[in-house]
Amino acid sequence: MTVFDCAIKREEEARLYYEKLAADATVPELKNLFTLLAESEQEHHDALLKMKEDVGPVKARFKGLQEAECVFRPLLEKRDRMTGLKEYPDAYQQVLKEEEEGVRFYEDLAAQAQDDGVRKILLMIVDEERKHLSIVDNIYSFVKSPKDFLASGEFSNLKEY
Repeated sequence: MTVFDCAIKREEEARLYYEKLAADATVPELKNLFTLLAESEQEHHDALLKMKEDVGPVKARFKGLQEAECVFRPLLEKRDRMTGLKEYPDAYQQVLKEEEEGVRFYEDLAAQAQDDGVRKILLMIVDEERKHLSIVDNIYSFVKSPKDFLASGEFSNLKEY
């Protein structure tokens, strides 16, 4: 199994998981959040496919990588999913932790890699995961912003100190 196959598999599973969460969500903000996350996972998946094409599969073989390690294990799945969804910030915090775990997963693989070429590829994936983590954080801010935005004529006479 190549490191790209592993990464792509994890992204596909994450996208399907977020689509399932979006379908189960009853709160409009959560539905929107998980839909945007699923779309983001698809974009990340496509970026990894392009990286795989550019590098080539032969250079990306990692002998120590087992297929079982390449399974997306969401933290929300360990708890009752609907209970987790009722707490909007809590659900987001779980998603953020999952994305951070993804970064650590590839960092650990890079540390274990003995081949410099594979290590370089894994570090490229780590950089891509960090970009994706930033996007996930921005998605939450975007979805949450209407609740945090204050725009009212009632407050127009406040002075800055």
